[in-house]
Parts: sequence; structure tokens; C-alpha cells
Amino acid sequence: MPNITLTLDGEQYSADANDTILTIAREHGVNIPTLCHLDGLSPIGACRLCLVEIEGSPKLQPACTTVPAEGMVIHTNTEKLQRYRRMIVEMMISEGNHHCAVCVVNSSCELQDLASEVGLTHVRFPYLFPGKSLDASHKSYAIDRNRCVLCNRCVRVCHEVEGAHVWDIAGRGLGCTIISGMNQPWGESEACTSCGKCVRVCPTGALIERGVGVSEMHKGEDFLKYIVTARNKKEWVAKGE
Repeated sequence: MPNITLTLDGEQYSADANDTILTIAREHGVNIPTLCHLDGLSPIGACRLCLVEIEGSPKLQPACTTVPAEGMVIHTNTEKLQRYRRMIVEMMISEGNHHCAVCVVNSSCELQDLASEVGLTHVRFPYLFPGKSLDASHKSYAIDRNRCVLCNRCVRVCHEVEGAHVWDIAGRGLGCTIISGMNQPWGESEACTSCGKCVRVCPTGALIERGVGVSEMHKGEDFLKYIVTARNKKEWVAKGE
């Protein structure tokens, strides 16, 4: 594989020319926050939390989808980026109904963790308090669209891993929402295999198991390890190894 040399936060590294900036950063212990990204799923750059500054570029670039060039100088944690990331998290929180105290994934929520990571102490923007629907028609799971941050993880894991194609995004702007089937109740979707992958990759309390109480649900993504290994190394390993 062709190698390139780049500078990341003042340190020079040699990297695979086909890797993204995010992959290279993580290989070298450089933290870049993400929400929509998940190893094993295709990168889409939806959340914009992984934006980085590249010297010579007039705009910020998403680290999860940008492939670096020889000699590129990249900054991942400047004051400007810190402001942008804090604002993005603020907007996500203000656009939904994220009541942590009564959420089943309280203390196990990636949005909550990000708010702490970016130093968010209050939200400057007016809360929109959308009245999106809650669908508990599935026998095992439920979706509360008011907590959805449109990371697209559920859509991708259902399409790319399970192959069921249950989920999609409908609408535009603030009207964007996750739908099942042809905008039918989740429990009526004949394509759903009830595998639960979408629930496990959801970073917030939007997709949950039925019957769990406040702070009781802990989502795990370990099942994706064998998918990543199979795709990257062409090797199947047992789940949980």
C-alpha cells in the first residue's frame, strides 16, 4: 500500500494513503470526537463533529471521509474547532427533547458524553421542543424520534450488516425523521428481522428495548467487531473474541 507523510497536531506521521484522517488519528492516539461514525459502517460525515483544519484549505473538512495527501498539515483541536463542536452539540440538544433524567440510557449516552467532552454547561439556543412520534408497536423495541439526532447509524447497520433495509430518512430540514418501511409502524414492517442491531448502535435513547427503566440500558457495539474483521481482513471471527 502506498504511504504518505503528514503532520497531525505538530507531529509527523507516516500513514496509508488510502486511510481517512480519522483512522490515522485514532491509530496514533489522537482523539477526534464523532457521533455518526462507527467502525464497520460506511462513513457519511453527517454529524460534522469530526471537522478538522487543514492548512491551505479554505474550509473545515470531516476527518471521517477525508483522505489526506502527501505533506498535509492537519489540526484537530484548535480553539475554532472547539467552538464549532460545542455549537454542534448545542444545536443537537436544542433541536430535540433530550431529558436525561428520565431517559433509559442516562449515563450511557454518547450525546451526553460529547456534551461533557466539549465543555457544554448550558444551551444558548432556544429549545424547539418538537412533537415527533413515539412508536412502540414492535414487540421488543421502541423508537422515540424526539431523541433522534439523525446520525444515520440505524439506517446503515440495517442496510449494510443485516440487509433488511427497514429504516430510512424522510423529510427535509427540521422535518427530517427516521421512518420504518414505507412510513408505517415499526411493528408492521415485514422486512424487520427483530435482530436489534439498530437499537444497539443508536447513540442516544431514540431506539430502545421495551421494558427497561431509567438509566438501565447499556448499549454495546461489540457485535460489529466480526463485521469489521470480515470486511477488512476477509476473516470471520467468533462474536465477542
